[in-house]
Amino acid sequence: MKIGTPLTPTATRVMLLGSGELGKEMIIALQRFGVETIAVDRYADAPGHQVAHRGHVINMADPIALRALIEQEKPDIIVPEIEAIATEMLVEIEVDGIEVIPTARATQLTMNREGIRKLAAEELALPTSRYAFAESLNGLRMAIDGGVGYPCIVKPVMSSSGKGQSTINEPEEIEAAWNYAMSGGRIKGGRVIVEEMIEFDFEITLLTVRAYNSDGKIETHYCAPIGHRQVNGDYVESWQPQQMSATALHRAQEIAVAVTSNLGGRGIFGVELFIKDDQVWFSEVSPRPHDTGMVTMSSQYQNEFELHARAILGLPVSIEMNVVAAASAVIYGTMDEKGIAFEGVDSALQDAQTDLRLFGKPEAFEQRRMGVALAYSSSTDDARRRASHAASQVKPIKE
Repeated sequence: MKIGTPLTPTATRVMLLGSGELGKEMIIALQRFGVETIAVDRYADAPGHQVAHRGHVINMADPIALRALIEQEKPDIIVPEIEAIATEMLVEIEVDGIEVIPTARATQLTMNREGIRKLAAEELALPTSRYAFAESLNGLRMAIDGGVGYPCIVKPVMSSSGKGQSTINEPEEIEAAWNYAMSGGRIKGGRVIVEEMIEFDFEITLLTVRAYNSDGKIETHYCAPIGHRQVNGDYVESWQPQQMSATALHRAQEIAVAVTSNLGGRGIFGVELFIKDDQVWFSEVSPRPHDTGMVTMSSQYQNEFELHARAILGLPVSIEMNVVAAASAVIYGTMDEKGIAFEGVDSALQDAQTDLRLFGKPEAFEQRRMGVALAYSSSTDDARRRASHAASQVKPIKE
């Protein structure tokens, strides 16, 4: 692929649909290769807006507004970075000749838990937890009593970062879980998925990269598995590598290639899997960099954003780690305020094996991810300790 010069007629233009912290790092990675970047988000001054050549604020779920902006900017490539997008319009745009990464179909399937779960379990026959879908409170009760059982997890079919997700241990908790799911979904109302709670040892993200090799053919690469800890469905820390048996790792890679090959295209995919001994279950997949994968900014020569940028541009990739182990820990807003400041940044960086990324979000919420601490070490446990300590030193304050 030829890469032009930004802000000239030869420019290679990439539009990011969603420009949060992951989109910001993607834009930086693309700009290092001389790509002209266009950041789109639902609110002004999003992290990606602050570093892109141009930024726009629109409702990306509005197909008319989305098409109008694409026709105005005329990007060569569109990279969806969030789920709340009018994916039916992306299908039309792709037919018109603008490339969508990895594909419009992949974006459409993965933004809806129903689509991707049916693909994995019913079409590809991959192991998953027992599950059912419901579109009413009574339907949820019937789904649980009819086979999913207790304990179980309820999620909106369209949500992210744990929004609307809760665990049900007994019948008395069903109504509250239903109401929470209805308030946390990307669209009001809609359906939920209820899943059997699997007794697993740990959960991993297997970053899976589809990129051209020297022969011009798509080849699949697997980063070292990333372990992570979640609270209420949202990640709070991650580490790489997660130790697991060779048998389980091989099975995880088999599942990842089955899903990503079906979705097609090129780029990075965050494949989430449950592991117990040598058993592996498919959970979810994101056709883009993954929040738990921010650890790769400390652990790999080419982090997940650089890998995605290279795959998009048809460049060689390497999934090699540059340290023995690394970890990330989330820094939360801890308050509902606009334009907050941060204290303790100097204290967090006293350890030469740590680093920080403060995202620059214009508004903080108590549980909003405002930054991440990174650390590397000679062991996973020590890397986690260092990252957690660094994150604890950073104190959001009201100016």
